[in-house]
Order: sequence, then C-alpha cells, then structure tokens
Amino acid sequence: MTDFMSRIASAPISWGICEVPGWGAMLPTDRVLGEMAGLGLPATELGAPGFLPADPDAVRDDLARHGLALIGGFTPLVLHERSARDEALKSARDTAAALARAGATTFITAAVADAAWSPPEVLDSSEHRHLVEMLARVDEVCDEFGLAQVLHPHVQTIIETATDVDRLLEACDVAWCLDTGHLAIGGKDPVAFAREAADRVGHVHLKDVDLSHVPALMERRSSILQSVHAGLFTPLGQGDVAIAEVIWTLEAAGYDGWYVIEQDTAVVGEVPPPGDGPVRSVASSMDYLRDVVAPRLEVR
Repeated sequence: MTDFMSRIASAPISWGICEVPGWGAMLPTDRVLGEMAGLGLPATELGAPGFLPADPDAVRDDLARHGLALIGGFTPLVLHERSARDEALKSARDTAAALARAGATTFITAAVADAAWSPPEVLDSSEHRHLVEMLARVDEVCDEFGLAQVLHPHVQTIIETATDVDRLLEACDVAWCLDTGHLAIGGKDPVAFAREAADRVGHVHLKDVDLSHVPALMERRSSILQSVHAGLFTPLGQGDVAIAEVIWTLEAAGYDGWYVIEQDTAVVGEVPPPGDGPVRSVASSMDYLRDVVAPRLEVR
C-alpha cells in the first residue's frame, strides 16, 4: 500500500457504534457500511460486539457486499496479572482465529486493568515484566494466524500516559497502533512518537482532540462517554492535534500501512437520516486528508 489516500479507512465508532451503555443510538449495520462505501473507503475495523455477525464467514460476506475489507479488531486483554495469563491467552487465540477467518490482518491490543475497564494503577516491576512477557506471547499467537499485533495506548488502560508509553517503548519491541488522540490525551506528543518510534508503528488511528476537555477526563472528573458527548473529538483538522505533521513524519520514515479515521462519536437525540450525521464528519475528515495532507506528500 503506497498511495496515501487509498490507505484511508474508518471504523464503526466514527458512526457512534459502541457497546458502552448510554453511549447513543446504534445505527443499522447496512446504513453504516453503505455510508463507508459511499465515501470510497475500502476497509473498516470490526466495531463493537453485535455490529457485525459473530460468525467470521458472515462478517466477510457482509463486508464484501459493500466492497469493504476487514482490517482488524480492538481486543481488550488483561496482560499484567499472572493469575489472568491462561484466560488472556485463550481470549487472544480465539479472537485471532476469528479475525483471520474474517480476512483481517491486524490484532489491536488494549491492555486493560480488568474486564470492567477499572481505572488503571501504575504497574509494579513484577506486573510490568509480566506485561512485556505476555505481549511477546500474544505476538506468537498472532503469528500463528498470520496477523500483526499492535498495542493501542488508550485512556483508562494501563498504557494511558506518556510515562506508560515511554516505559514500555524501552522495555519491549511490540509494534504500536499510533492513536493520535489517545497519545495526545495521555500527554505524549504524537508527532514526537512518530519521529522517535516510526519503525515501531504498525497501524495508525487518526483522531483530533479538543484538548480543553482533557483535564477533566484525566482527573476522572469526566468519563470518556461524558467527554465524547461534550465534544472531546473533532473532525480532523478542527482540533488541537497536529494530524498533518504526524502523517508527514510517518510517510517520510517509510510507513506504508493503514490510516483509520477513528473519531469516537455518539449519536444522541433524534437519529439523523441516511447521508446526514456521522457520515458528514467523516467526509470532512477525508476532505482534510485529501486537501491539506496529501498535496505535500505528492511533491516529495
């Protein structure tokens, strides 16, 4: 994959598809997939449970009807607790098998504190060593199924802050999902990450952020749901994250993977008609990538 705009995809969360209770309306699957295809997007991520069928063959068929391929899926795992080792590896193996059968290429790991997504605490040295070991084991599982694991830094996981990111970058060689929004929220400059660790980036999520909402979120005075409803994430180019600079830096370093527009969106109030609502925000983000980011890449 070399042409920049052909490597732009999106994810169901950009249409408000989320399993969190009270998040918002879940738009019909065919509408979301049809709107993705109508924007010219070639691929998507899996999305929340229930959005696509549980059967991997049915997932492949549903996406194919809209001319879409599956990139991968977001997979929360408890990797720092020795007592959770067997359960985590079984979950990773089951998920990897299903993703591979559905045609995916990427296994996106979120290292959560527990299954309930409890607020994370700083890992002690033993927990951190186990996390590093388990990431290597998940790499091995993914290799068996022809998938590439990428670790996703994320609010309210154990890889949340700049300190968490830097500590793990030094401790192991796992590949990363560079999520521009979650890195920025956690205090890690995504441009600096792209510059310092481009060879570790295996996947990219593009989010722009209104950083005025971050203090309340990181101080746990606001939940991610409340922050999203308040406008935490904006269309690309309309927030405070240097999206273009991240992409220019990665492309100059030879990155040739996917860029997934992944703006956590909630559909609240009256459900907009087809062709309106979330699709307009994704279209605006695509315009930014096409009109602002791509021209500079074309003259390199």
